[in-house]
Amino acid sequence: MDLRNVAIIAHVDHGKTTLVDELLKQSGTYRENQATTERAMDSNDLERERGITILAKATSVEWKGHRINIVDTPGHADFGGEVERILSMVDGVVLLVDAAEGPMPQTKFVTSKALALGLRPIVVLNKVDKPDAEPDRALDECFDLFANLGADEDQLDFPHLYASGRSGWADAELDGPRKNLDALFKLILNHVPAPKQLKRQDEDFRMLATTLGNDPFVGRILTGRVESGKIKVGATVQALSRIGQKIEQFRVTKITAFRGLAQQDIPEAVAGDIVSLAGMTKATVADTICALAVEEPLEAQPIDPPTITVTFGINDSPLAGRDGKKVQSRVIRERLMKEAESNVAIKIKDTPGGEAFEVSGRGELQMGVLIENMRREGFELSISRPQVIIRDGENGPEEPVEEVTIDVDDDYSGAVIEKITGARKGELVEMKPAGAGKTRIIAHVPARGLIGYHGEFLTDTRGTGVMNRVFHSWAPHKGAIPGRRAGVLISMENGTAVAYALWKLEDRGKFFIGAQEAVYTGMIIGEHSRDNDLEVNPLKGKQLTNVRASGTDEAVRLTTPITLTLEQAIAYINDDELVEVTPNSIRLRKRYLDPHERKRMARAS
Repeated sequence: MDLRNVAIIAHVDHGKTTLVDELLKQSGTYRENQATTERAMDSNDLERERGITILAKATSVEWKGHRINIVDTPGHADFGGEVERILSMVDGVVLLVDAAEGPMPQTKFVTSKALALGLRPIVVLNKVDKPDAEPDRALDECFDLFANLGADEDQLDFPHLYASGRSGWADAELDGPRKNLDALFKLILNHVPAPKQLKRQDEDFRMLATTLGNDPFVGRILTGRVESGKIKVGATVQALSRIGQKIEQFRVTKITAFRGLAQQDIPEAVAGDIVSLAGMTKATVADTICALAVEEPLEAQPIDPPTITVTFGINDSPLAGRDGKKVQSRVIRERLMKEAESNVAIKIKDTPGGEAFEVSGRGELQMGVLIENMRREGFELSISRPQVIIRDGENGPEEPVEEVTIDVDDDYSGAVIEKITGARKGELVEMKPAGAGKTRIIAHVPARGLIGYHGEFLTDTRGTGVMNRVFHSWAPHKGAIPGRRAGVLISMENGTAVAYALWKLEDRGKFFIGAQEAVYTGMIIGEHSRDNDLEVNPLKGKQLTNVRASGTDEAVRLTTPITLTLEQAIAYINDDELVEVTPNSIRLRKRYLDPHERKRMARAS
C-alpha cells in the first residue's frame, strides 16, 4: 500500500484538530451511523476543557488505496518538546493558517523546526469563510515568514489551498466548488514524498522512540517510525541510548499501528510505518530500538532547555489529607519521575530534606497542566512561585527572553506598551495595524516579567486582547523586576469563617474566601488595600446580649469573593507564599504559618 507520513502544524486555535475530524469522516474511517465526538483527537479531559492540544497524537486514514499517517501536534510552545520529536517521524507538513489572523508566534515556532529538518510545507488557509478573512494577505505573510526563517527555494515554492475545516472543504481556488477535501488528499499524495525508509526493508531493524505511553496490561509502550528493516512480534531486540550505550535487551510482546482513531495489533511492522512496540522496561524517548547486530544509534533531535522552575512539596497545612489520598513525598516523587520519563521537556531534581522537588519546564501553562492532572489523580501539593532559570553566560548571568505577540484594540495599545516596556523591562520590536481597529505589537520581554502578567493584561484590554509568547533567546540579566504591589490579608485563627467578621473587614480589601469556609492561621484569605500584609480574624462573631439579638441588625450582604484559577494563584503569590492544591480546593498560604516564625525569617532574609 502506498504510504505517506504527514504532520499538521498550526498556531493554537487555528483549526488543526477540527480539520483532522473532517479528514477522518471523508476518508470513510467512521461508519455512517457511528457515534463521534467533536475534536476526536483531543481525547484528554484537560484538552477538551481548555480547547487546546497538549499531547501529539497520530491517526491514519485510507483514501483510494493510499494510507496517510497524520500526526496532530500541539500549538503551544510550552509543549514544544512534543513537536520537535514528532517532526522527525514525518516526510511532510501541512501548515494550517487562519485566513483572518495570518501566521502567529507559535506558527513561527513550529514552522522553523519543520524548515530546519528540510520538510517542504503545504500551506492551507483555513476559515476563509469568516467575515474578516483576508486570505491573500495571510498568504503573503506566510511567504514573508518562510523567507525570514531562512527557507530554501524549494520550500518557498510552496503549494497552497483555501479551506474551511468546519465546513469540510478545501480548494485550490478561492471561488472553487467547495464540496469536499479531495484537493487536500491529492495534494498530500503528490507533494509529500513516500518514506525513503520503504527502500530499506532489507536492512537491520532500527526505530527511534519519539513518544512514551503506558498501558495497564502490557506496560511501557514506545511509538516511533521504523527507519529500516522489519520487526515481528516475539523478536528479540535491544535499546541503545543517544550515545550508543546498550540500555537493555528485550522481546517484543506487542506491535500496534494506527488505523483510523484506534490502534490495531499487527503481526509485523515494516520500514516507513509509524508503530508502537511493547515489551521494554527501561528504554525511553530518544532511544534507538534496533536489531542486536546494530551498534550505532539513530540521531535524536536536541531538546530546547527548560526556562522556569517550580517547587512541588508535600501539603503540610492544618487541612492536609482531608481531600486527597496521595499526600506522601514518596508518592509525589514517583508520579513526577513518571512524568519526566514521558515528557522530555521536564526535568526533576530532589531538594535537600526530600520533602520537596524542583520541577523545571518550558512555561507556566505546562506546569499548570501537570499540577491540574496530579490534582485530579488525588494528589495534595504545595506549590511555590515559578522562578526563571538563570544561566552563566560569557558576559555574566543570562536569562530567557520571550517573543510576545499581542493583538489588541487600538484604544488599549498605549496601556499595554507602557506595562511591558516599563516595569517589565521589555523591548518593543514592531507595531503595526492588524485591521478593523486592532494593533499588533511584537516585543521581546524577559520571561520573569511575564509571570503573572496575563491576568493584568486581560484587565487592561477589557478581556479583548490576545497574547501569545514563544521562547526567543538568552540575554544578559536585566535587573530587578517589581512583583505584586498589594499586601495580603492573613487569617490569625483556625476555624470556619463567619459572614459577620468578613463583612466588618470588607473595607480592608478584597476576599478570596466566602463565609462558612475553613481557614487556618497563616492562610491568605484576601488582598489588602495597602502594600503591607495584615493579620485579621475572620472568625469573630457578633457579641450577643439581651438587647442585641442576632436578627435586629441589617442582614449581612457580602461582596462575591474572587476565585483564582490554578495558574492565576501560582502567578499571584510572592516568594514567601505557597499555593495549597488539593482535589477540591486551591488555597493561598504563607510559607511559614506561625507569625513569629514569619517575622524571624523575614529579618533573616
